[in-house]
Amino acid sequence: MTIASDEDGTASGSGADAGETPWEPPLSGTETEHVLGALDRLRWTFRWKADGLSAAGLSARLGPSTLTLGGLLKHLALQEDYATTHKLTGAPMPPVWPDSGWDGDDDWEFSSAADDSPETLYRLYDEAVARSRAAIAEFLGDGGLDQQIHVAAVVGVPVSARRLLCDLVEEYGRHTGQADLLREAVDGRVGEDPEPGWRPVSGGSA
Repeated sequence: MTIASDEDGTASGSGADAGETPWEPPLSGTETEHVLGALDRLRWTFRWKADGLSAAGLSARLGPSTLTLGGLLKHLALQEDYATTHKLTGAPMPPVWPDSGWDGDDDWEFSSAADDSPETLYRLYDEAVARSRAAIAEFLGDGGLDQQIHVAAVVGVPVSARRLLCDLVEEYGRHTGQADLLREAVDGRVGEDPEPGWRPVSGGSA
């Protein structure tokens, strides 16, 4: 990673403008900025690993595992929404999820992804991340990471926003590593970060 100075005098994590590499966390920020930066970097990396694939690419498997990139897109979309509705504030899940089967089978999102088009899976994920970012920003705008979230009342012990965000970082860390292997097997894409300026293109031919 090359450390450069942006026009405003702040350090960025790459030689490109910060707008070209929005996945780079701050080098010296607040605790909240670093936690959110770590989460967003994993989101961007996962999205890059899953991007530009056809139905065949999104359903490709390794060995005896049933895990697919399509299943991971749908699973992480569900985790984003569940974390930032029910767990965070007690709000109901977005309309895209109720009565779909998500709460009756722990493997539903992984298995049902095979029936979804690439466009559906990418849209589901991208929209869930957008909702999640907005919900987290609104919640933290009223306080900080020490705020108690809705699930604290459910489990009967204190649960902070910090714990929820760290759980999301852990969730992404596990699944982004899996996505690394799956994507390399599909078309050889490897690497830590996309090229500066990269943005999702969604469906492709692989």
